[in-house]
Amino acid sequence: MFLAEIDQNDSGEGCGQKVETLAIPQPMNEGNSMNRSVLHRIIARGGLVLLVAMLAHLQTVRAADAPGDNDGKLRIICFGAHPDDCELQASGTAALWAAKGHHVLFVSVSNGDIGHWREAGGPLARRRKAEVDAAHKLLGIEGRILDIHDGEVLPTLENRRMLTRLIREWKADLVMGPRPNDYHPDHRYTGVLVQDAAYMVTVPHFCPDVPFLKKNPAFFFYPDRFQKPNPFQPDVVVSIDSVMEKKLNALSIMESQFYEGGANGSAELMPSDPEKQKQRKQEVRDGFARRNQSIATRFRAKLTDWYPAAQADKVKYAEAFELCEYGAQPDKAELKRLFPFFD
Repeated sequence: MFLAEIDQNDSGEGCGQKVETLAIPQPMNEGNSMNRSVLHRIIARGGLVLLVAMLAHLQTVRAADAPGDNDGKLRIICFGAHPDDCELQASGTAALWAAKGHHVLFVSVSNGDIGHWREAGGPLARRRKAEVDAAHKLLGIEGRILDIHDGEVLPTLENRRMLTRLIREWKADLVMGPRPNDYHPDHRYTGVLVQDAAYMVTVPHFCPDVPFLKKNPAFFFYPDRFQKPNPFQPDVVVSIDSVMEKKLNALSIMESQFYEGGANGSAELMPSDPEKQKQRKQEVRDGFARRNQSIATRFRAKLTDWYPAAQADKVKYAEAFELCEYGAQPDKAELKRLFPFFD
């Protein structure tokens, strides 16, 4: 389900309970529109079989109407557990793809509804959606948030089908997600779900309501510092020097997570003095700059695989990605096609 609607009466109390509103996938154009009242009448009359068939039709319509699917441009889908994960890990590279006319979709597998020390539930989910929507607009990409509670992402069959459908509908050439060994259970299980989809997107009779992919995409992991059972080893390292300010501006929009500290923040992070507020925001911005500086430094040797040595030495900010063994296994020429930044 997509986060199409959240109960307006949800104040955050009892936020571990499921939202009762049915988040119905919306069609891509008016010609195939189906209004919510029609679906409610179908449900009320017990027309479950008809409802399933109609929803399957909508899935197919959405796949057929994916933007720019026949324009010769790359199609990239990135998964994160929360509405800020993709943005932290890949928004620089996403901005580079978007600048060349390629199609990028960021998907948050949870709605982020407990990711704050003060707010929770529907109000927080709506706030975080507004934040990432604004960030995506700045980056020139698209985004979706799935209606799964924060802290409750699990590698279920239902969720495997959901991610498989999303990858197929987007007609992805390249898929990204977290590694399945991480401190946060939502991160871990998002990584498992992405890996599980790496084969199933090509199986015709799995989710037959959405056309299967005849060519398996290449799947990539985001970086982390966890060493067990195995450390992150990048296959591609991208300089994001030219778009670093855009990435920092996009991250700065997500004040609930960074300026206010997210789930582990506190009121102490939010000074009342305007000058101290400005200082706090600059500290957050500088912290993110150091994060991408550290990636460039950490993988400097790998940068020389993609840039001339003199140019690699000057890269200040970078993002790095490791090829998953489960999808397509591109050679270096194909990697250059998928990451068209290495002239």
